[in-house]
Amino acid sequence: MKSMRQVMLALCPVIALGACTTLSDQDRATLTTASQNADQAKQQSAQALAAAQAAQASAAQAAADAKSANEKADRMFQRSLRK
Repeated sequence: MKSMRQVMLALCPVIALGACTTLSDQDRATLTTASQNADQAKQQSAQALAAAQAAQASAAQAAADAKSANEKADRMFQRSLRK
């Protein structure tokens, strides 16, 4: 009795795994579609990352330009005070 129970306990996972490995055509199509959708999402996220990085670089350049213009205006103002 005990050995039969051990055999059943050992066979249950194997049988369950065998049942899970057979996929219908519909399941395969669903997995293929999900994989394609994931690939498209990955491409879109890569494009969004590139756009965000470009915007960040542009913002950094604009900040540097604004700082330079502010320093120049400050120097001009200081000169006008000395005259």
